[in-house]
Amino acid sequence: MTRSIFSLTLAALLAFTPVAYAQEAAEPAPDYSLKEEGAKADVVTADGSALDTPASHMMLIDYNSGTVLAEKASSAKMYPSSMTKMLTLYVIFERLKQGSVSLDSQFTVSENAWRMQGSKMFVPLGASIPLSDLIMGISVQSGNDACVTAAEGLAGSEQQFAQLMNKAAKSLGMKNSNFEDSSGWPNPDHYTTAYDLAVLAVALIRDFPEYYHYFSEPEFTYHGIRQFNRNLLLKDKPSGVDGLKTGHTEAAGYGITLSAREMATGRRLVLVINGLDSESARAEEGKKLLTWGFRNFEEVQIASPNKPVVDAKVWMGKAATVKLAPKSPIIMSVGRMGKPNIQMSATYKGPLTAPIVAGTEVGTLTVTLPSGGKREVPLVTTESVERLGFFGRALAAYGL
Repeated sequence: MTRSIFSLTLAALLAFTPVAYAQEAAEPAPDYSLKEEGAKADVVTADGSALDTPASHMMLIDYNSGTVLAEKASSAKMYPSSMTKMLTLYVIFERLKQGSVSLDSQFTVSENAWRMQGSKMFVPLGASIPLSDLIMGISVQSGNDACVTAAEGLAGSEQQFAQLMNKAAKSLGMKNSNFEDSSGWPNPDHYTTAYDLAVLAVALIRDFPEYYHYFSEPEFTYHGIRQFNRNLLLKDKPSGVDGLKTGHTEAAGYGITLSAREMATGRRLVLVINGLDSESARAEEGKKLLTWGFRNFEEVQIASPNKPVVDAKVWMGKAATVKLAPKSPIIMSVGRMGKPNIQMSATYKGPLTAPIVAGTEVGTLTVTLPSGGKREVPLVTTESVERLGFFGRALAAYGL
């Protein structure tokens, strides 16, 4: 992991001692195989259009609908480097929401945390630091030392904190990930996928809107050291980028998980890329892919709970049919030229037997896009249907 670009005050420079750099953590020899294998994969787009990227791994999704717009080796293993810190922050935000800690909670810097190398917040040995500062040090400065300080304070050790990370990842549906530490320090057993990081990014935005602003903070000064957010696209206002996290190791290359909101429509896209050659390359590629996604796709509400899609036959009811509608809206991102080819199909076991209560789930509505992507939601009855009386049922039984 690279060190930060920072400016130091004279006091901060004098505060450093050679001991802080004397024992660097051993870093395994880089394994480029995951990056090289991912780079061989083809890009697949939802609308079938041509798209290329130098990234080894890529996942681009629409936030609201979950529609995959484009992907490249998205389910293949890759090293997340400092994008790991998104999960570290997710666990921290969970504890904040649960009330077990607060932003004012103090965390003590151990020697283990103080000696961490790579990207640093430059926490002083033995200092007591509020959690709010550690969050800034993780999200803005990508501080490995800040990660370890928070992990040890919350779980007792970084190893135990990694267990919490893996538990959270599993609960979110990150099926092909394993985390060994809180910072993303190189480890062959520490891996994820572009798909899993996209799942994590969506969860951070959805579950913790009150803390999401940390990912868009442009800079943070701590211990007299001013450092800037490595997400260069935060300065590019037309891109709409407002998060999330960068990462870099020799084995993984330069990666970034981005979220951007289109000002005119409010649409949000989430992008994960990895394996680029430089900090500027990942910013340029991130902007290119987000622009492509906004330009080539639009959100369409295909079905709505207040618009029934089928009349189902009713057996032994005072009404011969009952209308069925989707339980929730179906919003999907579709290619701007692909809307006429959207198909819907309703399935249910009929006829439905009265009495029927409004809102009862009786079937499934399936929407299929031209790309083959599908979305399914339950079909529910829009009204109640009473059962026929005794004589009515008798006549119905004889087909009268």
